[in-house]
Amino acid sequence: MGRYVLMPGDPGRVPLIAALLDNAVHVASNREFVTYTGTLDGVEVSVTSTGIGTPSSAIAVEELFRCGADTFIRVGTSGSIQSGTKSNDIAIVTGAIRHEGTSNHYMPIEFPAVCDVEIVQAMCKAVDRLELPHQVGISHSKDSYYGEVEPERSAVSEQLLDAWRAWRIGGAICSEMEISTICVVSSILGARAGGIMAMHGEGEFGPLDNLIKAAVESVRELISIDKKKGK
Repeated sequence: MGRYVLMPGDPGRVPLIAALLDNAVHVASNREFVTYTGTLDGVEVSVTSTGIGTPSSAIAVEELFRCGADTFIRVGTSGSIQSGTKSNDIAIVTGAIRHEGTSNHYMPIEFPAVCDVEIVQAMCKAVDRLELPHQVGISHSKDSYYGEVEPERSAVSEQLLDAWRAWRIGGAICSEMEISTICVVSSILGARAGGIMAMHGEGEFGPLDNLIKAAVESVRELISIDKKKGK
């Protein structure tokens, strides 16, 4: 198990990400959790799927930490919040709105879900090097996918739409279902967390090749930063 773990939600994306590592091998599969481990610049890196949502994401972080991991990077898809965002633009997350329930079992709601500064810096350098269109900012983490995409079906539709308007005014860039809890659980454990996502915006949502490249290059950059600091 590597100390660095890339964490897609979909188990099917694990081998796609692992293909960009050196000598990656399948380690384990159990329910929604599939793990591969390989190396990047001679350092062990793992890829583990979390399934959908914050409950299973919290379990993944807890158990991976017990196996020796201390750096958790969410890699996934999200819905854009700001107008003008093109589909497949990259979101580099700095923190998250805790609009879900799992993180409340770890910390009071007043405690922020914040991404590690060095992870954010590594991601920014990676996407700049790859010349990928991207935004840097806050994500919205939620429990209900259809509460976002079809809020009018909900009995609390007005509340959901008012909240969405608030997230947009506040400058949040994307909405997804995992990063807030990954950040909060990592804080409890004294570990690092970050998130990089492809956003679904204007235009067709194509393959995730750029996202996967950006995620792996981000870890490469972070490994370099850690080596220089003797971590």
